[in-house]
Amino acid sequence: MKVTVPVTVNGLKSACSQCNLLELCLPFGMSEHELNRLDDLVGARRKIKRQQNLYRAGDPFEAIYAIRAGSFKTDVLLEDGREQVTGFQMTGEILGLDGISAESHSCNAVALEDSEVCVIGYARLEELSREVEGLQHQFHKVMSREIVRDHGVMMLLGSMRAEERLAAFLLNLSQRFTARGFSAAEFNLRMTREEIGSYLGLKLETVSRAFSRFQEEGIVAVQQKHIRILDPGRLKKILQHQAGGR
Repeated sequence: MKVTVPVTVNGLKSACSQCNLLELCLPFGMSEHELNRLDDLVGARRKIKRQQNLYRAGDPFEAIYAIRAGSFKTDVLLEDGREQVTGFQMTGEILGLDGISAESHSCNAVALEDSEVCVIGYARLEELSREVEGLQHQFHKVMSREIVRDHGVMMLLGSMRAEERLAAFLLNLSQRFTARGFSAAEFNLRMTREEIGSYLGLKLETVSRAFSRFQEEGIVAVQQKHIRILDPGRLKKILQHQAGGR
């Protein structure tokens, strides 16, 4: 088993209170005094190479992970041997919450590119939550955000046609990139078409056809994994049509 060696706060290039991901990550909304208490919460930084696992289903739950750089996918192994993608996570988001209830991870977390995470020991998080009032509140907000995201995926799979699912997926990515200070209209997909299909409950061929139709209609421009949203209004109308058709 790989052991993560803790490092001192002074050994970190930047702690929570100086991190440029502050508004996206766990400490958002906390006071300066509370943030200073968090500086000893991050026990280590860990670099994960592309296609490597941060953790696997069944691994003991010991920590949650704030993504400092890069992106991940989470997936589970189905009974027939197929992998079902359950989510895509990017910089500033939290991984590992799946392990809290059973004290072991229920899914795999795989890096989609060379990535880095901040390791937040859960026992220390619970301890500090009792001392720092704002931390527990913020942690509950993070968990609530994950529940809302899962509910959104259920809505995708339960009521939307293929093109509506892809439109919702692209708009969601656009919003998340915007929150990180990147372009809302132009970005690279780190996941494959097959992984997108697994997440959206669509076959690879269906995902490819939907992308092709969006490109033919001038809604997006696609060059391999590079996406340019040319007409975000059309993407939104696709979703509005779905909502209005209920």
